[in-house]
Amino acid sequence: MRRRSLLLAAVPAGLVTLAGCGGSSGHSDAGASSSPSAPSAPPPPKIVDGPLPPITAGKRFGEKPTVAKGTGDPSKNLAVRTVIPGRGRAVAENDFVQANYLGQIWDTGKVFDNSYDRHAPLVMQLAQGSLIDGWRYGLTGKRTGSRVQIAVPPTWGYGKSGDPQAGIRGTDTLVFVVDLIDSFNSKSSARGRVVPQNDHALPRVGTNTDGAVPTVVVPHTAAPDKLVSAYVLEGDGPELKADQTVLCQFQGLVWDGGKTFQRTYGSGRLSQFSLSQMQQTVKGLAQGLTGKKVGSRVLVVVPPQLGYGDNPPSGGPIGKGATLVFTVDILAAM
Repeated sequence: MRRRSLLLAAVPAGLVTLAGCGGSSGHSDAGASSSPSAPSAPPPPKIVDGPLPPITAGKRFGEKPTVAKGTGDPSKNLAVRTVIPGRGRAVAENDFVQANYLGQIWDTGKVFDNSYDRHAPLVMQLAQGSLIDGWRYGLTGKRTGSRVQIAVPPTWGYGKSGDPQAGIRGTDTLVFVVDLIDSFNSKSSARGRVVPQNDHALPRVGTNTDGAVPTVVVPHTAAPDKLVSAYVLEGDGPELKADQTVLCQFQGLVWDGGKTFQRTYGSGRLSQFSLSQMQQTVKGLAQGLTGKKVGSRVLVVVPPQLGYGDNPPSGGPIGKGATLVFTVDILAAM
């Protein structure tokens, strides 16, 4: 989309990053420039099944839809219709969803944004303050694999101020078509093919796929002096590019002693960070993930010169010159 703030708020909830690495959670460094909705949320809407303008072309799941202009007055309630029912997992509030979408204005039929042309589905959290409330209420309970059409009045969209940069007035009802591709929560994990771990000089990582913390056994040997990046579970998704943002489960340990300094597994959270920004924090982690496939669990061993070197975060177990060990479940990317 032209600006991530067309749907996403400033700080997606429930995310942690490695910016400080001093504890079990932190802030998101994948936020947007502004919030699309008012600071205080409106009351939950009444959900009705119409009216909704017809989809006239691109009617299959995954195809870019063409939607007719709205006729008559739109509902003052939230109109939601499952156009194509999916058979996947039901999405719950606070889950992350991966979706393609198209948005247009009811009165004019003007398309103000869509992800289909970019060939890049959006990954977002269905949480208050993370995206417009019309999506949060309209998509909760829907199954992955579904195509959902939503008409969002201003109350659960951009409010009375609208979004002038996108051409959205404060009186505009917005029509969205959303293809729900996948969903993720704090119990998600990579589900790739198990890759043999034959190098006994490297940490051995568990291959469980139940969302629990994978075991990591660090050998009592000298740490490698170069970056190591190896599959534990190899997924079949696209390879990560250096300019992408990744949604993941992860844990970080110190090689000497094997003490964990940060993790998302079991914390009720996921992590979302941009690889380009991670280059400024833990360069070796960004380099170790670039080129790896979505759906994979990756072991990354980061030598000091690509980690924190002689400037580790204060108050934690990471000392000067520490080698770091990460396991990362790559759930999605955008």
